[in-house]
Amino acid sequence: MNILKTLSKKYGFEERKNVRIMSKSVKNENIPIAFRIATVNEEGKVADSMADPKVCVALDGTTVEEMTDEAARANLAGADMVEVRFDRLYLVRPDPTISDEEEGEKPEMPPENDWETMNMEDVDVEASIAALKEGLPLPVIFTVRPVSEGGFFPGVESERIEILQKAIDSKVSWIDLELTIEGATRKSLQDAASANGCQIIASSHDINGTPDAESIVSLVRENQDAGDIVKFCGTANNHDDALQIIEAATELTGEGLSHSLMAVNGGGDWTRLHAPMLDQSLVYATMRNEFRISDKGLVNVRDLRDAWSLLEY
Repeated sequence: MNILKTLSKKYGFEERKNVRIMSKSVKNENIPIAFRIATVNEEGKVADSMADPKVCVALDGTTVEEMTDEAARANLAGADMVEVRFDRLYLVRPDPTISDEEEGEKPEMPPENDWETMNMEDVDVEASIAALKEGLPLPVIFTVRPVSEGGFFPGVESERIEILQKAIDSKVSWIDLELTIEGATRKSLQDAASANGCQIIASSHDINGTPDAESIVSLVRENQDAGDIVKFCGTANNHDDALQIIEAATELTGEGLSHSLMAVNGGGDWTRLHAPMLDQSLVYATMRNEFRISDKGLVNVRDLRDAWSLLEY
């Protein structure tokens, strides 16, 4: 603790609650790598060794064929697993629009939240699950995200639960079960997952904002029995929101709990980039590589691996 405090003063770290953040006026090259991001919990404890988080690429495809192709590329890029967002199979990708003002301007796609969705009967659930199981080269986190948590599933909750059950019956490697699923129903799915050797992501998504760090810490601590990894994803409306995620991860460092914390929007990628230092179990990355992807809180899988190598994580 004294060493960290000394280094914080020497290299110009700014104290903000439980996290020390390097002042922008300090030149990074003069700072020992181990202390460029120095995190301690309130008791001054740090993990005995940095975590070795798995990297999961969330697939952006809207067809089985697109997801299969993207998963193959993710495998080559260094992903440990992929997330199949089955709810995305119901999205209808629109034709891009070309601006009349700037000739030659890159066509733009409307936001995904504005895309139309198919009818439930337009997707053959059993055939799609079978094709994905056959075609994906990596372990899969199977997700059917409801609209209330940022997804696109167009059906009712009973239909969504039925798809989750079918995925579990197919013995998928991982299943994402939101903590908001009704208690008895979730317990039934959890028991089925255990019987089929399927590990569980116990997830929570705040599509409006980010709670305070204490609430995030409580969520992780209180739901360890709900799954193998507790996932929280908030919406960072500003950098103070992003810091709540950092502070929560810092507080949990060294407790031996399985968790994955992140946010969307600017600053949401901070816990992804420094996941080994922050004792994270799993990091969600993407195959996207457009300019300023960090504004969305996302990080490309290759960039993530490069960053960890550069930071000597």
